[in-house]
Amino acid sequence: MSGTPPTSAVFTAAVTLKPAQPEYFDLAFTATTQPCPWPKAYGGDLVAQAAAAAMRSVTDGKSLHSMHSYFLRPADIGAEVRYEVEVVRDGRGYSTRQVRGYQNGKPLYVCLAGFAAGEAGAAFDAAFADDVPDPETLPSSAEYLAERDGGSMTKESKAYWSGGRSFDMRHVPGPVYLTVEGERLPHQAVWLRPFDPLRPVDGLTDAQRDLAALAYVCDYTILEPVLRVLDLPWARPGLVTASLDHAMWFHRPGPLGDWLLYVQEAVAADAGRGLGTGRFFTRDHRHLATVVQEGLIRPT
Repeated sequence: MSGTPPTSAVFTAAVTLKPAQPEYFDLAFTATTQPCPWPKAYGGDLVAQAAAAAMRSVTDGKSLHSMHSYFLRPADIGAEVRYEVEVVRDGRGYSTRQVRGYQNGKPLYVCLAGFAAGEAGAAFDAAFADDVPDPETLPSSAEYLAERDGGSMTKESKAYWSGGRSFDMRHVPGPVYLTVEGERLPHQAVWLRPFDPLRPVDGLTDAQRDLAALAYVCDYTILEPVLRVLDLPWARPGLVTASLDHAMWFHRPGPLGDWLLYVQEAVAADAGRGLGTGRFFTRDHRHLATVVQEGLIRPT
């Protein structure tokens, strides 16, 4: 593997948008999907880029509180995607945007995004998983994979899992890269944080960048509880997965400089699809966001 230290710059490059002339709706931006060792671009690129485009269209201080997305076609790697933003509604308390991503003249992604001004109200946090080991006691992906090989894993995929995803990820129980480590249980947790401090992103505040970062990183592991319970490691020869639809709610802000705990659970698997849920927590037990995603899971 490369001796270059891993960096979070892959993420910030992904969400750096360029204004473009709209063809269909009110505003448009372009962004480039980032390198990965698969036949198609990472789905989190599309979610985070659409989130950034939607946030750049809201100028009255409202914060992104939810996204509901569909993945329509695979995206080419290292290629430009045009995001068209429709200003659906602007109210005093809430605003709504529709974002469509286009590549090669065809729509490949669509979402609705909701924004809220915020107001005083009672607060509640979901329960934190107190029995999870601290991240400092767990191996990084690079440490776990250093002496391991097998299945369909290539030199490129090993490097990508180890350091190419912008975030250090530490699994509880162990990862599902080559084999399903631990019991075939329908749940897992992943500690994660950026490899280095997140850089500023043109057009976004630091708080908006951090919301985009949650949208970006959530897609890497959200289907893993389903793979775990089905005993399907990522490197199983012939395994095909793809994101189908995705929903995310942002409950409260939180900086991404320290470790976050991403608690995940498999909900269902049948007919070639699996549904997973996830919750992001800070180390002091604040519940930042909730994710639900359905994906194609095709062992061949």
